[in-house]
Amino acid sequence: MTGTVRTGRPRFTGVTTYKDPLGRFSFRYPSDWNEFELADDREGVMYAPEVGESPQTYFAAWITKLDERVVAEDLPTLREGIDAGLEQLTGCEIETEKDDVLGNLVKLERVYRFDDEGTVRQRRVWTLYVDTWRIVLVWQGCTPDEYAYWLPMGNYAFATFDLPEALWFATDRDLRAFD
Repeated sequence: MTGTVRTGRPRFTGVTTYKDPLGRFSFRYPSDWNEFELADDREGVMYAPEVGESPQTYFAAWITKLDERVVAEDLPTLREGIDAGLEQLTGCEIETEKDDVLGNLVKLERVYRFDDEGTVRQRRVWTLYVDTWRIVLVWQGCTPDEYAYWLPMGNYAFATFDLPEALWFATDRDLRAFD
């Protein structure tokens, strides 16, 4: 899709819900998008509007078990780690950054552009720390124009992301005694 500028907006033809096999999260996505496995043996899924071996426009979500419980007070350390990771990307320009804490649920959000071997890509990432889990959601466009074109669908997946009550309770400071 490099070099193509689309007009109008994409249209939903249907919506499907992805449910993590172990019930740790869910989100909705366009039903006509293609499913892909994640690289690096990540536990999650990727959906893309285009077919191909390695799509560069996609919505992905994965989850990782952590060795330690994350609490609100860890935010500065987590922020440093995210920022250090972004510094590794060639030509990374952060457009927006927002960090939220709700009880002991920590969410770091970044929207940025970076150079991927001569192609500028745009990405929105949520990194959520939920008790002993890290959940990452990524919306990426193969170019900034493709990011903008498909953004309603990417935003819909973010907006419909859901955690089960058990994980919400695990981050509630009033219900749980934290170390």
